[in-house]
Amino acid sequence: MDSVERLAIRPAFEADLAPFFAYLDDHLRDNGAGGTPLFQPIAPGQPRLPAGLRIAFIKGIEIPVAQPGWRRLWLAIDPYGDIAGHIDLRGRPEPAATHRAMLGMGVHRVWRRRGLGRRLLETAAGWARADTGIDWIDLEVLSDNLPAIELYARAGFTTVARVTDMLRVAGVSHDLSYMTYRLRAG
Repeated sequence: MDSVERLAIRPAFEADLAPFFAYLDDHLRDNGAGGTPLFQPIAPGQPRLPAGLRIAFIKGIEIPVAQPGWRRLWLAIDPYGDIAGHIDLRGRPEPAATHRAMLGMGVHRVWRRRGLGRRLLETAAGWARADTGIDWIDLEVLSDNLPAIELYARAGFTTVARVTDMLRVAGVSHDLSYMTYRLRAG
């Protein structure tokens, strides 16, 4: 089996979006299936990424950082050219929070629990530390997704809140945890 060190992690560009969306649609098949925790607030079995999120990626990668709607995406590419995982940072919606970014990520089922999540987090944090003006990375994670929460905690994220019954997915109540990581003193 290939090592995660052999994976190339690189920024994504417009030409990468169609294969990225195909990867995400496949990734969603695991959402809450076969003992996998729900990792997206989408009902298990929903076959596609919501259109609004697709549009946010398409538009966001061209918007300069600190401008409303910006987004940056990195892909982990395996030796065969397939997407093994992704991580994205995006601007918060609050105009006074341009010093913060929101994080999203996912790892293909074949590459989970092998260190790729850690490498993706290091990539995004390294980019954000460079001359971006971003001091904090925030994320929201379903509280039942313990593997993700443990990964983020090992990477230095701190849980700042847990909201009970924040989401109801397919009639089931889910708590949502908010985590943050300080890149530098503000």
